[in-house]
Amino acid sequence: MADTACGPIEYAMSGDGPAVLLVHGAGGGYSQVADLQRLLAASGFTAIAVSRFGYLRTPLPADATPAAQADAHACLLDALQVPRAAALGLSAGAPSALQYCVRHADRCTALVLLVPAIAVPGREVAETTPPSPFWQFVFDHALRSDFVIWGLARLWPEVLIETVLATPLEDFRNASDPERQRALAVVRDIFPVSPKVDGLKNDVLVTTPSPSPALSLIAAPTLAISTRNDLYGTDAGMAHAAAEIPGARLILFPDGGHAWLGHDAEVRAALVAFLRQATAPHRADRP
Repeated sequence: MADTACGPIEYAMSGDGPAVLLVHGAGGGYSQVADLQRLLAASGFTAIAVSRFGYLRTPLPADATPAAQADAHACLLDALQVPRAAALGLSAGAPSALQYCVRHADRCTALVLLVPAIAVPGREVAETTPPSPFWQFVFDHALRSDFVIWGLARLWPEVLIETVLATPLEDFRNASDPERQRALAVVRDIFPVSPKVDGLKNDVLVTTPSPSPALSLIAAPTLAISTRNDLYGTDAGMAHAAAEIPGARLILFPDGGHAWLGHDAEVRAALVAFLRQATAPHRADRP
């Protein structure tokens, strides 16, 4: 835990090199991005995984907007004596990563939007919006019960693969065993859900249409990644951000769903290569 000017914030930090702030998606907490943290720490970066507002031990403040969360990211960096950091926003972590690079542009060395749950003008894109009345019941009731979510994760994990992980079952069933295990690990990380309920409720608000940050003002090198069959429709948000942010690079896979199944090796290689190039001028920075 870090005591910051923005309040207590839970985090995990490892590695040495240019700093990268890892901002998790819905149902997470810092542990959701542990695999990415290990990758970046082993690749010459200081990887800082943070629990967003309402998740695990990071409390939900009265103002829990993406802008306030972005300021909290900066407060955490202050507490850790990290002058600058790239931001990687995964899914519902993307809105505050975007705001961080707008509100704290002098500290943002690079931006990665990974299957980003961000609003698109004229279209509702919300990570916690289910596709049918049945899934609405699952979201309204099952995700508020540790016992139910544990039972689903252990006995009927494919329900959560399609609803929570927004990945077509065909992609999951056809994936390699390591890729299926990666998807199941994300699902299991949701349990226990009770320390994350406040964050899940808040994510409904932060991923629905609201005044967008001035994306055209983002000067940091930007990489946006999604898939065409993400059941949350993050390809639209990714394309919008990539079109608005000057010089943004876009990677769109034809399949793989929200978990980008079948493309993890490509995603990992792209992340490391992009961040190495983007943060090269800041390699002298040390936490």
